[in-house]
Amino acid sequence: MCIIFFKFDPRPVSKNAYRLILAANRDEFYHRPSKAADFWGSNNEILSGLDMEEGKEGGTWLGISTRGKLAALTNYLQPRLDPDARGRGELVSHFLTTDMDSLSYLKKVSKEGHLYNGFNLIAADLSTEKGDIICYYGNRGNDKPVVLEPGTYGLSNALLDTPWKKLCFGKQLFLEAVGRSQALPKDALVAQLLDMLNNEEAQLPDPAIEDQGREYVQPFLSKYAAVCVRCSDYGTRCEKDCPATHTACDLASRPPARFTLMPGEMTVPQPGLGQPRCTVPPLTTHRGTCVYPSNQICFLASAS
Repeated sequence: MCIIFFKFDPRPVSKNAYRLILAANRDEFYHRPSKAADFWGSNNEILSGLDMEEGKEGGTWLGISTRGKLAALTNYLQPRLDPDARGRGELVSHFLTTDMDSLSYLKKVSKEGHLYNGFNLIAADLSTEKGDIICYYGNRGNDKPVVLEPGTYGLSNALLDTPWKKLCFGKQLFLEAVGRSQALPKDALVAQLLDMLNNEEAQLPDPAIEDQGREYVQPFLSKYAAVCVRCSDYGTRCEKDCPATHTACDLASRPPARFTLMPGEMTVPQPGLGQPRCTVPPLTTHRGTCVYPSNQICFLASAS
């Protein structure tokens, strides 16, 4: 039950405004193996976490490259899955490594959508000569991808902007935070976005989730209906520096490893400590800030 909120304006009037603000949670089984967010690819140009589930290795749910390519994926809630379908995480990894633009890539994906279980895919080209371009395709919706107009969007495990109560509630919190973005220091804005991502208030009743998930979702509905999901063996993942064998309580209480991407460098603090563990080269395509613990992300792209 992942969730993503983003606001983009490729040509903001104010120099203090952000071209893109994105905040997202990844929800997954705690025992599913994955690698912490790090740079990878032929020239270490891609920043993302990586799925290490057997048969799905190398896929990811969200990533960005030094070439200004960004992609994010959510699964579409469906009662039964096809066990022989291809891994959906490869859709993000393939886009980040291809030379295709976002719209062309999603057109290609739309012709292969039947090979996958339900998904939503956002693909973006940032800092291009044409300006920032963000596109969307879901294989349980229209048969063609769309280029999104500037605005604010929410995406969970239905189609883009489907008015699930948790999505509407989270989107309102997101709008309140980004509405103050020009007046807040970056750290304060990121803190507010992370507070929003950690909201565990269940938004019930929600017939839309029940109808889409049917019998599959019933036992977990009270937990799934929140922005931040906390179940015994499944939920919002933020434990990348913790062994997968830790209990759900331990996972929820441990601070995530945060990646802060600045114009000069990227530092990776140890959980709970102020000193960086390592320093790696910054993205070169644009100036921005990225708080990225692999599974909870806040990405800010500045106007200049």
